[in-house]
Amino acid sequence: MEKIVIYQVFPRLFGNENRTCQPGGTKQENGCGKMADFTPRALEQIRSLGATHIWYTGVIEHATQTDNSLYGIPEDNASIVKGRAGSPYAIKDYYDIDPDIATSIPARMDEFEQLVKRTHKAGMKVIIDFVPNHVARQYHSDSKPQGIVDLGENDDTSIAFSPQNNFYYLPGQPLCIDGVDLCGYYENPARATGNDQFTAYPNRNDWYETVKLNYGVDYLAGRQSHFDPVPQTWKQMLAILLFWASKDIDGFRCDMAEMVPVEFWRWAITQVKAQHPQIIFIAEIYNPGAYNSYIEQGHFDYLYDKVGMYDCLRAITEGHQQASDITRQWQQTDPIRSHMLYFLENHDEQRLASDYFAGDGHRGRAAMIVATSLGTNPVMLYFGQELGERGMDAEGFSGRDGRTTIFDYWSIDKVRRWRNKGRFDNRQLTPDELSLQQFYSRLLNLANSEPVLREGEMYDLMYANLRNPQFNAGKQFAFVRRLENQLVLVAVNFDDADATVSINIPHHLFEFYGFQEASAVKAEELLASCPFPISFTSSSPTSLLIPANSGRLLKFSLDK
Repeated sequence: MEKIVIYQVFPRLFGNENRTCQPGGTKQENGCGKMADFTPRALEQIRSLGATHIWYTGVIEHATQTDNSLYGIPEDNASIVKGRAGSPYAIKDYYDIDPDIATSIPARMDEFEQLVKRTHKAGMKVIIDFVPNHVARQYHSDSKPQGIVDLGENDDTSIAFSPQNNFYYLPGQPLCIDGVDLCGYYENPARATGNDQFTAYPNRNDWYETVKLNYGVDYLAGRQSHFDPVPQTWKQMLAILLFWASKDIDGFRCDMAEMVPVEFWRWAITQVKAQHPQIIFIAEIYNPGAYNSYIEQGHFDYLYDKVGMYDCLRAITEGHQQASDITRQWQQTDPIRSHMLYFLENHDEQRLASDYFAGDGHRGRAAMIVATSLGTNPVMLYFGQELGERGMDAEGFSGRDGRTTIFDYWSIDKVRRWRNKGRFDNRQLTPDELSLQQFYSRLLNLANSEPVLREGEMYDLMYANLRNPQFNAGKQFAFVRRLENQLVLVAVNFDDADATVSINIPHHLFEFYGFQEASAVKAEELLASCPFPISFTSSSPTSLLIPANSGRLLKFSLDK
């Protein structure tokens, strides 16, 4: 059994050593990272952080303002591309690799296949995006295998909806985007926009650069389903999944999975896994009411827990919620908790160290301990998180919003200095950055090196400490992980000051597991890798000092 630890990384940014960083700059001005930047040395460094999987974000070809027509790739109209580099979620060709991240554009697919091999050789698995809900407005596959019909190629554009159309149409209405000058781009009839805007007049805050794919749901007739016979889009998207699965990848992160009917997922995932049984599917999903159906009916392996554990941990870190709320949060998904993906950062969310969140990467350590050690479910970090990357640049289309741009050509100072031209010798990192990096490496490696953290059951101690005057349930959280006779007591402190606490251990814990109480236990503090003697009885609380914005992981054994 392995606990999945995902390192999400944006290749366009990861390997870029160019320091120009001109807001809105071109690829020539600002540079661009490549797949080749993930050298054996780079992959070794990522693996040393504890990563078991790498999610390479933005590897499939998407719309861009960079002209690649010399390589047989049609140029995109800049007015329907967000940012100079373009969004990696406005797919232009499902069967091709983004030319920006290739050293040799004609060899870009071979470079991707070599990247997969290097990643596997480094001991990690590969996840890529599958973007099923929408495509770029000028989608056209020039790399599709023989016999594949292009999206929209056989559509009847005279009608708004047909189960066998790939797109939704607004007959007789040309596209007009409020606040965007289309500069020579003409679309008539207009097609529905990716964020379910069934109008010819989306605005600049919509996903106007994308068009919605039709999976046989008639949105204009009360969401009536037309799944028999199987819609054409289903067949085409299954072919795309099987194409990438044949490249020896290990998983798909499925963008906005809940905007695609769960019936499609059951149909498609079943067929993909019949041929590739080890491949995993991760759903980006924001509706807790649909969680069960996407696991049980849709056959997803894992779901984002954004509207849940992420929101909870963020609010506690910012001081807006009580630490004890973590209990309620895990309980809400308890039957499927092993399927929930925990994270504190990804490409959509504001950086933990940004001015809009915690303001300092070290202030997220307590939350990261909880996300990593609460259960057996996967955990994810976004590249640069382990260095305290702040995301406070104004890169161009992506303004100063606390996020790292996915739209612009850019480089990231902390990542650039960590890479140090591929040497990864850490000589350019500050003591503060090194300290945070070492914390992440230690914590994430413990997730798999310690069987009790990898496989153990969780016992929440908060019910015995909600009214404990020597334990602040608003700022501290405590639980136990147990495997056989081994335990890890996890206690975290979300406060900005060190806290000396006394944790009540309920008698029920000893009864439930059949353990003997022990007034003198030789525990090991796993984060510091040092002895840490404690008392572990129901008659007297366990006293310990918990550092500010951090925690203790105390491993010990009890007799039965």
